[in-house]
Amino acid sequence: MKAREAFEKIRNQRDNKFSLRVRMTFMVSVEILVCIILSYILSTLFNNTTHIKIPILLELLVLSLFIGLLVTSFMSKWFFDPIKNLRKAMEKVADGDFSVRLETKSSSKEIREIYSGFNLMTNELSNTEILQTDFVSNVSHEFKTPINAIEGYSTLLQDNDNLSDEQKQYVEKIIFNTNRLSTLVGSILLLSKIENQSIPVNQTCFRLDEQIRQSIVALEPAWEKKNIEFDVEMESVEYVGNENMMRHIWDNLIGNAVKFNPEFGLVRIRLAKQDIKLVFTVEDNGPGISDEAKKHIFDKFYQGDSSHKEEGNGLGLALVKKILSVSNGEISAENIDGGGCRFTVILKTK
Repeated sequence: MKAREAFEKIRNQRDNKFSLRVRMTFMVSVEILVCIILSYILSTLFNNTTHIKIPILLELLVLSLFIGLLVTSFMSKWFFDPIKNLRKAMEKVADGDFSVRLETKSSSKEIREIYSGFNLMTNELSNTEILQTDFVSNVSHEFKTPINAIEGYSTLLQDNDNLSDEQKQYVEKIIFNTNRLSTLVGSILLLSKIENQSIPVNQTCFRLDEQIRQSIVALEPAWEKKNIEFDVEMESVEYVGNENMMRHIWDNLIGNAVKFNPEFGLVRIRLAKQDIKLVFTVEDNGPGISDEAKKHIFDKFYQGDSSHKEEGNGLGLALVKKILSVSNGEISAENIDGGGCRFTVILKTK
């Protein structure tokens, strides 16, 4: 409310000063006049102290150009620095930082209105983000108890020998969908937790290559079912970070490589240390990523390939991106010539 009141106050303020356009026109006119006067004075002094005679028009042009450049440089800084500050702040907002605010001591009403309007926008976006995050987190947490109850009772029914084949299929579908819903709720809660912290906690030193191998082994039922082979080359490296959070990265990326690989496909995994960075890559032989999907693959709930919709919830890569952002890491995706795609993760060693 304070941001809105400040904006309304500035907008309704009756400013007797000239507008930005009028002041710009006035200053340019003054600049031209000052250039001419100074040029004439300097020209007179030059002619009186030297024996060289230069046409007055040429002197005026050269001196006016030189003085004009200096004055214009100062004026452009005064006029365009607020715009540059606004552009930098807007870039931060585009990256999801709604805490940025702009302050100005400018006497221009237009600049003050723009800055105040920007602060109002970021304040409203920040409030909306907080409400949305709290709502999703609270609702997801409340979902866990009934979901666990449904899953538990369904598991008990599955062990009942008195059920018909049709009834057993119904129970299997209930368990399958409750597992999906439970995974979705868990991912939402983890994502909400990560979004509300600036740095990862519970950091320990662990073998990163060994953790990735554990993820490959944990996914064995999925890749064995599709007869997928692995080509793995990893250096023995240690990393300091949140071990549980990092595990989600490898589970998601390797799981996606298995998911989108055709039967009898190949997954290539590399891990190497380069100077102060650790570089991890995972490649598959799948259909690749479309240009449209590349723009959104790290967005929440986005699924570019609807054929695998039942195998995920669209939060995996968003979760990976967020974990890496708080771990000072990066991730990128690209298509491979001949088919398939490659995900690259870069981590900085400490």
